[in-house]
Amino acid sequence: MTKKLLLLPGDGIGPEVTAVSRRIAGRLISQGLALDVSEARFGGIGIDADGSPLTAETLAAAKAADAVLMGAVGGPQWADQPYNNRPEAGLLALRAGMNVYANLRPARCFSALAEASSLKRIFVDGLDILFVRELTGGVYFGEPRGIEALANGERRGVNTHVYTSSEIIRVARVAFELARGRKGEVVSAEKSNVMEAGLLWREEVQALRDAEYPDIKLSHMLADNMAMQLVKAPKQFDVILTDNLFGDMLSDEAAMLTGSLGMLPSAAIGEAGAPGLYEPIHGSAPDIAGRGVANPCASILSFAMALRYSLGAPELADRVEAAVEAALDAGARTADLGGNLTTAAMGDAVLAHLG
Repeated sequence: MTKKLLLLPGDGIGPEVTAVSRRIAGRLISQGLALDVSEARFGGIGIDADGSPLTAETLAAAKAADAVLMGAVGGPQWADQPYNNRPEAGLLALRAGMNVYANLRPARCFSALAEASSLKRIFVDGLDILFVRELTGGVYFGEPRGIEALANGERRGVNTHVYTSSEIIRVARVAFELARGRKGEVVSAEKSNVMEAGLLWREEVQALRDAEYPDIKLSHMLADNMAMQLVKAPKQFDVILTDNLFGDMLSDEAAMLTGSLGMLPSAAIGEAGAPGLYEPIHGSAPDIAGRGVANPCASILSFAMALRYSLGAPELADRVEAAVEAALDAGARTADLGGNLTTAAMGDAVLAHLG
């Protein structure tokens, strides 16, 4: 059966890096992969063309696909948009609309980039952490929220950090299942010492492990301590389970240990059989957009994750990941988004190793 991949190139460097991933997909299609690739507007470009960062038509196309590959969204030209109509609001709405509640963010240090890390090579060479971040709950979605005027003339901003047992259990189950295919170890991060929602998180994760995953080694760590431990000894971690807010911050911290935030992919998945959302974790980088120097490897690796988790082709995911690593080892190295090769040349290098 032919699978469907929807591309949402978005803004800034998004179209440039997504175009390279489309070339990779095209190569695999020519080699027999049954995949139909389409494209839709999303983000700032959607605001310009349609008045909305996420139209009903684009959301319907995303929900009808097997996988969605994003580029990036946002830029200074949309900074004056109402808060709920900014490109970033479209991203939150897309995640919620697709019900992709588990964000998988690998922090893997390629040997070719180890010297670019802020830590010594001994601490990061071979680093391979997988964050499983809850994506559709917590403080980013909790109600009440907003900014209100008070009677005394002050203003008050309110965001609510809230989780239910079912929201915690479903993302914890993803972490435990993935851990079974790795080292069988999960560290869960929260702030149960000062937050009731954090205490509920800890209790529900532990109860699920005890009931269904006794083979998995589970430990708990306060999120602030984890921030310290990631800098002190990052290779102690394998699978890290976090809520939405802490996962956002801690996974970015871990990503920088790898030598480049711009090299890393991510996946957002939901229930079995539902479409997954895949995107590089870098931003739209408007300062280098249009110059042809953005490194496309994070987009290519995000496509590899789509092959693995949504398109039923894990063996092709292995090939694509190996091709990226080989290209880096062969000299196509970068310490950030703008490397020493053009976007197209990096794509050529990966394609050459892909065969």
